Amino acid sequence: METVAVVGVGLIGASFGLALRRAGFSGRIIGVSSPRAIKAGLDIGAISDEMSLENAAEIADLIYLAQPVERILNTIELLGKSVNPNCLITDAGSTKGSIVKRALDHLPRNSFLGGHPMAGKEQRGANAADGTLFSGRPYVLTPSGELTDKMSQLQSWLRRIEARVVVMSPAEHDNVVALTSHLPQLLSTAISITLAQQNNARLREVFGPGLLDMTRLAMSSPDLWQSILDTNRHEIIKALNELTENVKVLHDCVQSGKTVDDLFATARTFALDLRKKKN
Repeated sequence: METVAVVGVGLIGASFGLALRRAGFSGRIIGVSSPRAIKAGLDIGAISDEMSLENAAEIADLIYLAQPVERILNTIELLGKSVNPNCLITDAGSTKGSIVKRALDHLPRNSFLGGHPMAGKEQRGANAADGTLFSGRPYVLTPSGELTDKMSQLQSWLRRIEARVVVMSPAEHDNVVALTSHLPQLLSTAISITLAQQNNARLREVFGPGLLDMTRLAMSSPDLWQSILDTNRHEIIKALNELTENVKVLHDCVQSGKTVDDLFATARTFALDLRKKKN
């Protein structure tokens, strides 16, 4: 792999470029993005130069799509008309079913490997990029066919940037992240909305770190999330239904005065187990 094209030089795309450099990649990293993002990416050393998507697709060995889901879907269609046959295309989209299907419909056989780094920040843009962003974090790959040498090479680089590679099907990915990523986002948003609707200025004075933890995800940008909700609607609705049932159980316990010991014990055990897995 000598030439990488990063399409979307924002937080994830620029962090991927920095992570490659940190891991010893000495080849060319081309940025395909807005002029502002390109300047920021060049300033921090995440990319080495810029190019149009069509020109980058003709020479790149790897194309890394780090855009919102809806734009990734559109870019895949464009690449189907211009990508060179020896190029591997991967993405960092938060849902996989729609993206992998679009790739199967529009790209050459065995030229696409779906991906999703479980890493991020509240900040956006290349200026927030970090070459260690993927270190120790799960990086999901969702192959839809046989693994090629180029795919194995990508996996090797992901391990070199210290990501923890996890392989699963697109459908399993979308089921899992609906529960572990999309549901927490919506819950954090719902809590913040509930508090924002209260006519009580004291809410912004009397709080502890727990509220900051619970509302952190609510700072996410809506333009990133709409396409996630649109492309994983079925699994997200299932996750919301299960959450609603558990909220109702807690509601009934509080209303009737029933003990919540078993519920809290189950929650605590799972939360502790998550932290053990992280470490």
